[in-house]
Amino acid sequence: MRAFARNVLHRRHKHEHHHDHHHHDHHHHEQSGSGVPSLSPSLSSSVFSPSFYAKIFVLLTLPISRCKARMVFAHYMVGLTHGQTPEEWTQEIRTADAACIDGFALNIGSSDPYTLTQLRQAFAAAEAQRHEQGQRGHEFVLFLSFDMAAGHWDVDQLVALIREFRDSPVYYTVDGQPLVSTFEGPGWADNWPAVSRAAGGIFLVPDWSSLGPHGVGNKADLIDGAFSWCAWPRADQQRMTTEEDVAYGKTLRDKGKIYMAGVSPWFYTRLPQWNKNWYSTSESLWFDRWSQILDLKPDLVQIISWNDFGESSYICDPLRPSQVVPGADIYVSGHSHAAFRATLPFLIKAYKAGNDLASCSGDDDGPEEDCAIAWYRTTPAECGPDGGTVWGQGGSRSASQGARDVISVMSISKDPTAVTISIGDQEVRPHHHQRHGYVSFAHVQVEGRTGPVRLSMHGRSATGPAIINDCPPSGHVMFNCVSIQV
Repeated sequence: MRAFARNVLHRRHKHEHHHDHHHHDHHHHEQSGSGVPSLSPSLSSSVFSPSFYAKIFVLLTLPISRCKARMVFAHYMVGLTHGQTPEEWTQEIRTADAACIDGFALNIGSSDPYTLTQLRQAFAAAEAQRHEQGQRGHEFVLFLSFDMAAGHWDVDQLVALIREFRDSPVYYTVDGQPLVSTFEGPGWADNWPAVSRAAGGIFLVPDWSSLGPHGVGNKADLIDGAFSWCAWPRADQQRMTTEEDVAYGKTLRDKGKIYMAGVSPWFYTRLPQWNKNWYSTSESLWFDRWSQILDLKPDLVQIISWNDFGESSYICDPLRPSQVVPGADIYVSGHSHAAFRATLPFLIKAYKAGNDLASCSGDDDGPEEDCAIAWYRTTPAECGPDGGTVWGQGGSRSASQGARDVISVMSISKDPTAVTISIGDQEVRPHHHQRHGYVSFAHVQVEGRTGPVRLSMHGRSATGPAIINDCPPSGHVMFNCVSIQV
């Protein structure tokens, strides 16, 4: 695993593409102009900073972003699509569209033989979806994200791919140029002007998180913006902070560039063959990070990820078992993350309206339909050996010390008391309840209780996998979660 110079920050890690039992061992995961970003960094890195700090920025005269509108994308691993059909691409796009996601950032490696076929299917499916919807609805978009840690790329390769897809009506553009991103690749940075010239111009927003905000700022003349892979708490930390976002925001705003922030629901990977084995504290991450996004108001947002199963960051479950890299199947199978999407229509609407959670209290700001989700691990953090899993990337302490035995409950409703949780036959009262406008978040302490988890709201209910006190058949604790929704 390539060591990053600034390993104290949680960022993208070794990633595995999977096809025909062949795996690429790599980090995964992406021309300058005069526009300036609309990012409004929080004055505090605390998740729960007083709301007036965020509102101070309303009083400032902020420059206009070059982006036509705030957009939310999902990071899509094309390397996991071997054998994917056009119908499945249509299904994926419709599922994302239903969650109000604006498009996919299509992460591609340099050597998968099926990449071009799958890209053509993805663009054809998105174009057909747009034609079907006509002028009536949401226009789903796509853009290319080159995985520069997934093997060698040459200029001609990138140019050919950009030129093939840039004129598609579903390719996302800024200032009339196709947005192009990366996972890592700062050592390749000096090649981008040649790519841009040969491709007819691009709008470059790479993820060079290994450089950190200051290092990215030093290469600002080569880019139009930057994407940060910092979407999880650091090693040995319970909560995500906005320190990295604020640093990126200042660096990029001062240089007239845009900022794309990362959001993720969870992180756990245990793939010894790739030297990957850590868990980042995630019990409150989905709520915490979206709270931060609504305060920060970055130009663009990218959800990490749509389908990175090996790192447990997915918000869409596998289409088929073969998409899951061997070794991850034991902690992905039976661990649905689909419920995380249920909150997205409300959260994305608030982000695009420029609202923070507390200000989403008017009738026009409310959800179209009340919803509640719960996520939890099915075994205690100390039910057995930790499997060598450490707490956070680069951490030295056991992941068991960073995992809390709780059920996390997030609801979007005018009546937060309408939500109940039971474990087995016992209803359990929530702790640490927070209410921000229509959004409520709470933890339910498991405290040794066992049995199926039941989430109820307005007469609707959903039952999730049982919590047990025994060690899983794997012989070690698994730190992925399951999710349910009503």
